[in-house]
Amino acid sequence: MPNLEAPEQQEDGQDLVLPSRHRRAIATVVFRAKAEQRERTQDHAPLSGRLYLALNHIRVVIGRLIEEEAAHGRAILFAPIYMGLGAIFWFTLASDPPPQTILVGFLLLTGGFLFRRESGQLVRHLLFAGMLISLGMALAQLESWRASTIMLDSAVTTTVTGRVERRETYDNGRWRYVVKVEATEKPSVHRPPERVTIFVRKQAEPFNLGDRIQGRARLTPPAGPALPRLNDFAFSSYFNGIGANGFAYGALTLLSPSGDAAENSLLDKADIWLAGLRNSIGDRIRRTLPGDVGAFAAALVTDERRAISDDTTEALRVAGLTHIIAISGLNMALSAGIFYVGLRYLFSLFPGLVQAWPTKKIAAFGALVTVTAYYLISGFGVSAERAFIMMAIMLVAVLLDRPSISLRNVALSAIVILVLSPSQVLGPSFQMSYAATLALVSGYTLWKRRRHRESILSRSKFLSPLLFVSRFFGGILSTSFIGGASTAIFSIEYFHRLATYGLAANLAAMPIVSFIVMPFGMVAMLLMPFGLDGPFWKVTGEGLELVILVAKTVAGWGGDITFGRQPAWLMPTFIAGFLIMSVLRTRLRHLGFVLLLATIGAAAFGSGVQKPDLMISEDGALVALRQDGILATNRERPQTFIFEQWQKALVAAEHQPPTILPADSRLPQISKKQRRRRLSADEQKAVRKAMGEALDQTMQGSFACQKGAWCVAMLENGTILVTIENAAYLPPACDTANIVVTAIRLRLDRCRSGAMLFTGATLRRSGSVEMDLRGDIPIVSTAFENPQRPWTRHRTYDWRTGTFGAPIGSRPSPASDNGE
Repeated sequence: MPNLEAPEQQEDGQDLVLPSRHRRAIATVVFRAKAEQRERTQDHAPLSGRLYLALNHIRVVIGRLIEEEAAHGRAILFAPIYMGLGAIFWFTLASDPPPQTILVGFLLLTGGFLFRRESGQLVRHLLFAGMLISLGMALAQLESWRASTIMLDSAVTTTVTGRVERRETYDNGRWRYVVKVEATEKPSVHRPPERVTIFVRKQAEPFNLGDRIQGRARLTPPAGPALPRLNDFAFSSYFNGIGANGFAYGALTLLSPSGDAAENSLLDKADIWLAGLRNSIGDRIRRTLPGDVGAFAAALVTDERRAISDDTTEALRVAGLTHIIAISGLNMALSAGIFYVGLRYLFSLFPGLVQAWPTKKIAAFGALVTVTAYYLISGFGVSAERAFIMMAIMLVAVLLDRPSISLRNVALSAIVILVLSPSQVLGPSFQMSYAATLALVSGYTLWKRRRHRESILSRSKFLSPLLFVSRFFGGILSTSFIGGASTAIFSIEYFHRLATYGLAANLAAMPIVSFIVMPFGMVAMLLMPFGLDGPFWKVTGEGLELVILVAKTVAGWGGDITFGRQPAWLMPTFIAGFLIMSVLRTRLRHLGFVLLLATIGAAAFGSGVQKPDLMISEDGALVALRQDGILATNRERPQTFIFEQWQKALVAAEHQPPTILPADSRLPQISKKQRRRRLSADEQKAVRKAMGEALDQTMQGSFACQKGAWCVAMLENGTILVTIENAAYLPPACDTANIVVTAIRLRLDRCRSGAMLFTGATLRRSGSVEMDLRGDIPIVSTAFENPQRPWTRHRTYDWRTGTFGAPIGSRPSPASDNGE
């Protein structure tokens, strides 16, 4: 066959120009010849060869799609993904990697990316990804160094002296203060944290910001995970600069008012002034609108959410409306949009002004000033910071004549946040906010691509109002559905619950928020300096009452589904599929949808996470047994903060309190001062006998307790568990039980009888514990294997040597003994 692909050339070297019909005929002949050759090759090729050809064809197709994606110039969309992946990798490592290794890796990968321009698209993208992953790790390391928060190593009752930096009120009259610690005494803490939060139960007049105060307080380290793989609150406390939490004994004393703080820097004074302005705004709103309505309105402005009652907060959560009270993208978008649209409408009343000046950019600049002021009085919360950065980038895009709603703007805002505080990437607030934003912007982009055809109904003057209303509610319906669907898996993973009627609640509440609450609230804020804000706050309050009514009505329908802990692979695979579907533009995005369906299907039909039989809190005070959806505890009133997390993670709603045994005169009477005395042989025998009788009198899987002394329980497999509140009972407990738990910090880490022993010292290092006792050998899982990260190292601190890495059985500090 002649070579039809190469054009014949004339003797002078010029290409022969053929008519178009001849070129099409030649191309058809060549195509048919190649197709026949491929068919003959496939017919005579073995199965392995056919498979190779098929895989090679798939590789070619995917390669073309990747080249098409690269041609769209969307590499910036992957930048925050890779930076966040590097930060997550650094934060989840068992120990800090050498900074030199991160720096060398970043430099090598950056050099390869810059100088290997002749490499293929795949190689350059891999170098690009490696460079940004190493950059994310470096940023995480820098943030950890920048925070350097001193975490309290153990609970202590001490006298605290410091200055008030923040304050927040609760619905029950309590006040929460963030105090910058200046000194501790009686006893003096060896490693005092720089900042602590102190709760004051009853106080008629709150302290002002900058006041120097003093008082007796019980301080505890920030809580770790309630169970392995649950949220570690110490992580966020470390990067927020909070080293301890506590409560005051009685009233705190004012040593000097804020005006005497002459040593404060100009930045500190500005911060105190802003915080004072924020508090005064919140107080004024709550005086104008008492009750939950005022607390709700103040939360929309100042982000003080703790003043809202628990009943209303729970109703908003069950109805899927908690995003309203958080200063997030919704609040920023509404405030900027209302100001932007209102100002442009005002300019439109003056045609000459519109023709002479760029009113669109003036309105955008005014909206930028508005959201900046909103952010300054919002208390610099995480969600408010993220929403402000995102909205500021969009408004700046309007000033620069760029599209305001685009995936690039979302990526730029994520890059800014990851540079400033990469630790946010592990928080549910960051993940849920960007998941919803990414889904909405991607949906908006797809909606813009479709062809819009003007229908006959849209040209009708009589039906245009009806079409406007239908489009408005259709927009709310679609945005609520997209936002709810994109954040559902995050709600299940972090909060173990899902509001199934959130769509209906948002459909009813969002028009009220958009047309009543936010517009009148903004006018009230603008008129507040002139004292004319009262009537507008009243209208805002009426709207918020309707929102609360919607929340409580929808919450009354039920529909709040509780989920247990999900498999560890669920979140990474879901996020990967979600990002592929949202970020890519070609047909490759359909692979993300397939991955999402496969992930959800595997989670729905899989066996899920194995539930433990025994749970121990990190302080050893609370122990629970799980059986058929019931949690039996050794406390009549278990600590709510821990127990509610256990109930949600294990899908166990019912609580079974212990059986309190009557006082037994045969038992030794041991006071708290005698808690370390050694029992005689007869006393130990009497205790063992009493424990055996208690086991005979109680059901399997439940506790029987001698108040203030010990509790016993027997599991279905015959395992005996004993918890003790006094170290004197340790020998008979070890002789009786297979598992012994005590909150006391003992030198021992095992029983002489071979029984498993969990003490305050061992739990201090390991964190909370869960056990699976169905097999021959108990499977023990702990929250921490080796707490060596900056936010967990305080668990290994030895007060006697002033070093980290204290042995498990070390004695507690004298400060720690106080009040225990």
